[in-house]
Amino acid sequence: MIVIHSLSGGGAERVAVDMCAYWLRHGCRVTLVTQSGRESDAYPVPEGVDRRTLGLAGASGNRLMGAIANLRRILALRRLIKKLRPNVVLGMMTTASVLAVAAARGMSCRVIATEHTHPPAQALPPAWEKMRLRAYPNAHAVVALTSGTAAWLEQHVPGSQVTVIPNAVRWPLDAGEPVVPPPPREGRRRLLAVGRLHPHKGFDVLLRAFAQLVEHFPDWDLVILGEGDEREALQRQIEDDGLAGRVSMPGRVGNLSDWYRESDLYVLSSRVEGLSNTLLEAMAGGLPVVAFDCETGPREIIRDGIDGVLVTPVEDDEALAAHLGDLMARPEWREALARRAIDVRDRFSTARVMALWNHLFGFR
Repeated sequence: MIVIHSLSGGGAERVAVDMCAYWLRHGCRVTLVTQSGRESDAYPVPEGVDRRTLGLAGASGNRLMGAIANLRRILALRRLIKKLRPNVVLGMMTTASVLAVAAARGMSCRVIATEHTHPPAQALPPAWEKMRLRAYPNAHAVVALTSGTAAWLEQHVPGSQVTVIPNAVRWPLDAGEPVVPPPPREGRRRLLAVGRLHPHKGFDVLLRAFAQLVEHFPDWDLVILGEGDEREALQRQIEDDGLAGRVSMPGRVGNLSDWYRESDLYVLSSRVEGLSNTLLEAMAGGLPVVAFDCETGPREIIRDGIDGVLVTPVEDDEALAAHLGDLMARPEWREALARRAIDVRDRFSTARVMALWNHLFGFR
């Protein structure tokens, strides 16, 4: 049983669906439980998965109402666990993990908690932090995507049985909706970035860096794929810096593999990361990559100078511009990095990653 708040767009949500499909193919009975209804789904659930919705999502007006709402969620999930009797209950992300541990208390199933973002960068209310402190030591295991997050959990959530399992790279990528064909390049070069339009992704820093490069590289354009609350602010920045003819933001696309194939260089400008799915995908697609060396994530994917470039310090637009410019000016260096970047297909393969999960679950 996989428990997650919703299947609205996001990396953890997509990973949850991929896990469902994998275990279903391997003969497991799989249940996917969400608080939100199916109307918010951004990813299709594989046929054969037992999809359950609790219908208990929504913000609470105050602490008392929040406590009552969480109690209702725990009791509803506990009734479902008793009814279906899964061998394993897997919570995806902090709140779902805390609720899963509480709901399965005293039962024979293994309960696994997961952290998909680096906790110091997560805006978690104090009440949930306290609940995590109580819940995680009672889980069979707590899975972190990176060693940096694992170290944080061991220090700040004592008693947790922490293990590291990264996300598997999805390659080849399946196409979904919306399909947005990349425009013809007509001899121009394309710098690509992908992610939620959120401050964590550092697209404001990327725009400042690209503004330093436009005069030196008149045949390069920047494309930022994704959607989010920062769209208006980023669009204003593009216009204020005179980049409207060189930067585009087409929104969220379901055919990312086409965009990876039709680009020349990938950039990850994040201030913070868990483990970047888009970075893995870009490398699997044979793109040279440049990424800020934020506290967790990129350094556990990129082998600096071998299959990509790590940039320090984080948020330094001049440093980012310098490293991007170096690669934009040297096609032979881009090609060398790209040849080795596809090693992530093996290093983060589904077979390797899911073998770690199966071992944790006690599957044979």
